[in-house]
Amino acid sequence: MNQDMSIVSLLLNASFVVQLVVLLLLAISVASWSAIVRKLGAIKRMKQLNEEFERVFWSGTSLNELFQAASQNAKLSGPMERIFASGMREYQKLRERHINDAATLLDGARRAMRASFQREMDVAESQLAFLASVGSISPYVGLFGTVWGIMHAFTGLANLQQVTLATVAPGIAEALVATAIGLFAAIPAVLAYNRFSHDVDRIAIKLETFIEEFSNILQRSLGGASGSASGH
Repeated sequence: MNQDMSIVSLLLNASFVVQLVVLLLLAISVASWSAIVRKLGAIKRMKQLNEEFERVFWSGTSLNELFQAASQNAKLSGPMERIFASGMREYQKLRERHINDAATLLDGARRAMRASFQREMDVAESQLAFLASVGSISPYVGLFGTVWGIMHAFTGLANLQQVTLATVAPGIAEALVATAIGLFAAIPAVLAYNRFSHDVDRIAIKLETFIEEFSNILQRSLGGASGSASGH
């Protein structure tokens, strides 16, 4: 009646399958938290870099100066700056080939920016699929461990003449630990996935808005008397 019912003791006395399930869930939980911490830092940095570039972009600095700075700072630039640089790069390449048609120049710049946008979103959405999988699968993995543990516990009781709560409780308790750890792994992953999905959607909207605004600036510049994109 004085059995040790602590979680550690229950797991040490659990069946091999339950122990394996718990170890798998703990490994998944560690990987999930590692992904969450990295993603928090990455998204925070994306937002800061985008805001910094946006302030400089609307400060009146010429497009050529911005492009030169973006080219020199390529490794440390943010998504918005890289999208701007890809658009300007394509625009200047077309101008160097003596293409003066406004529609062709604008279409080339927009296509380059859309391609860059897709690359940036692929990076921004990384780890989200993993967190979604952890959130959806972990409870079922834990439930599998629980079902197996209960089956194992009742199989062990089959040869007993008298079964009491004291004999049944440890086996069921050790089995239920698997479900608890499955939920422990799943809940943070689900919360993080929802938070990050919202943040990524907001970043995507901001980048798409910038692409449209920059395209309008290029269009006005091409339609001006100078036909140059040296300022905005």
